[in-house]
Amino acid sequence: MSNSLFSLPPLPYAADALEPFIDKATMEIHHGKHHAAYVTNLNKAVENTDLAGKSLEDMISSISKYPAAVRNNGGGHYNHSMFWNIMAAQGHELPHGKLDDAINSAFGSFDSFKEKFAAAAMGRFGSGWAWLILKNEKLEITSTPNQDNPLMDVADVKGFPILGIDVWEHAYYLKYQNRRADYITAWWNVVNWDAVLARFNNKK
Repeated sequence: MSNSLFSLPPLPYAADALEPFIDKATMEIHHGKHHAAYVTNLNKAVENTDLAGKSLEDMISSISKYPAAVRNNGGGHYNHSMFWNIMAAQGHELPHGKLDDAINSAFGSFDSFKEKFAAAAMGRFGSGWAWLILKNEKLEITSTPNQDNPLMDVADVKGFPILGIDVWEHAYYLKYQNRRADYITAWWNVVNWDAVLARFNNKK
């Protein structure tokens, strides 16, 4: 089996497109080094095994059955593939359509949602992610360690992720150093709410 089963998706915009909020150097290293390594190592982990024919989603949904290398690198590949696509240089500045209604229903207001989401991102000790998920047709906020995500059978709170923020230090340290809160505040400026709405609608 070739190591080309999974491949690194290209960024959907130039590496400097998210400046000044996320800098070019961070994007180049984050995508070209970190995400690329997850893909390479995932392919090595599944090569010549019965996992070689499985989709990434199938692996993740029953991740407790598989080695740590599959969990870590498969999660890293899925999470980052989503992450690039839910950001953009320009787009709707606020949620809209049915997503806006769902956020207001679940959290009371967009501002209240942002506060709760930022708290989950700040509260994740060490490396990990904060998520907005669909669970039983309702929105919830959760977080996961390392490269885990809410699709995994090992997740404390399971659901379909429609929005996620990477709070590993490699996502922000070149520009923000230890100021995770500043990174989270800046990140709202590049959220692609059109893409988040598409994920919401496709799962509804």
